[in-house]
Amino acid sequence: MENPYVTLSSRIAYENRWTRLREDRIRRADGSDGIYGVVERADFVVIAPWQNGRLTLVEQFRYPVGTRVWEFPMGMWEHAPGTDPAILAAAELREETGLIAGRMTHVGEIFQGPGYCNQRGHIFLATELTQGAPDREATEQDMICRDFPLAEFEAMVRDNTLREAMTLSTFGLLRVKGLL
Repeated sequence: MENPYVTLSSRIAYENRWTRLREDRIRRADGSDGIYGVVERADFVVIAPWQNGRLTLVEQFRYPVGTRVWEFPMGMWEHAPGTDPAILAAAELREETGLIAGRMTHVGEIFQGPGYCNQRGHIFLATELTQGAPDREATEQDMICRDFPLAEFEAMVRDNTLREAMTLSTFGLLRVKGLL
């Protein structure tokens, strides 16, 4: 599809090793001008570990929302953008949970927040799991890992215990594709 916007100028408003905020002055198709704030981030992966009717989640304190959050293992490599998503998914799964997948199936892609962010997520279903030791980063030191029977996971979705958007999107995609 053709881009209906013309970028008139662009400037970096903020940058750290994980995130860059860009502000673009744009012209719309009707000729009116505007601005877009764009959050630039490297691609990420979300991994749904599935074995014996159970899904594995991790829980950690998420500073921006000020609470602990249950979610599927996920991550990005800001130090190595462009890494093959399958390699990243296997590494993140092992790092956060200690699980090693005998089979890693690419299920699809999602956009984190296409109205303000360019970040793309790659969804994987991890099966044929064996347990090893996690190798968490310093930022994950409070992380816990637990597997849930599918019925309990679904109850967490229904009662709004599970609120993390990428996990909910991943679960929905897995269900509509008949993989869970």
